[in-house]
Amino acid sequence: MVGEMSAGRQVTRVPIPRPFSEIGAERLAAIDFVLTDIDDTLTTDGRLPARAYEALERLDQAGITVVPVTGRPAGWCDLIARLWPVDAVVGENGAFYFACSSRGGMVREFAQSAEERREGRHRLDGLADTILASVPGARLSADQTFREADLAIDFAEDGPRLHDMAIARIVTCFEEAGAVAKVSSIHVNGWFGHYDKLAMTRRLFSKRYGLDLDSASGGVIFVGDSPNDAPMFGFFENSVGVANFADFQDGAIAPPKWITCRPGGAGFAEVADAILQARED
Repeated sequence: MVGEMSAGRQVTRVPIPRPFSEIGAERLAAIDFVLTDIDDTLTTDGRLPARAYEALERLDQAGITVVPVTGRPAGWCDLIARLWPVDAVVGENGAFYFACSSRGGMVREFAQSAEERREGRHRLDGLADTILASVPGARLSADQTFREADLAIDFAEDGPRLHDMAIARIVTCFEEAGAVAKVSSIHVNGWFGHYDKLAMTRRLFSKRYGLDLDSASGGVIFVGDSPNDAPMFGFFENSVGVANFADFQDGAIAPPKWITCRPGGAGFAEVADAILQARED
């Protein structure tokens, strides 16, 4: 953070990400793990373009471990872990990771016990009614049925985008109930418990790869686009925002260190292309 004095008080300015083109081939050649958000990072206008999926496949074929780290639900993550060219998936903003074993079985690691998830679900169901009654135009996300641990309130995916004041009110409703709330590019996700994307990523690296994330972080790059990626942006020196991160930059708590020229899936492909080229050179 950069501070300066304004009218007798301290004003904090968020650092501006540097162009991804300046990151340097030597840094990219050392990358062994690519972690990526999904919505508006791999996707463009709600669709997964062929270019982004091909980038995933090319990274996987080059021996680079790819892990989506997303707010999307358990039902989607089960499918992604089984069918996409990825090694594992961290889902529901860190509630779990899923990974297929070499023999085809699914490994499921949760941040909370089954009892804690059942209790949280009961509390979130009641909170959903409060939020929908308090914020006109708010709606449950279409993927809520497939969620294990959180509540997703849609503000931009399947209807008109709500005003920023309405989004802030949704966050307040979660927080007044004692829940954690995180804003993505399309949903406000809320849950009871102390975990996030970074905490579950640490667990994944320890249990699946036998690595301490602090020691291994130089070989990891994270690509994201929105405020709920802040824990990852803040931790990784190789954190990259796709170009549409600029939509959230003014309110960012922890911005990425680098930003691509292109938005969405094309921005992710820009990162993948640069990594693969650096490894070839």
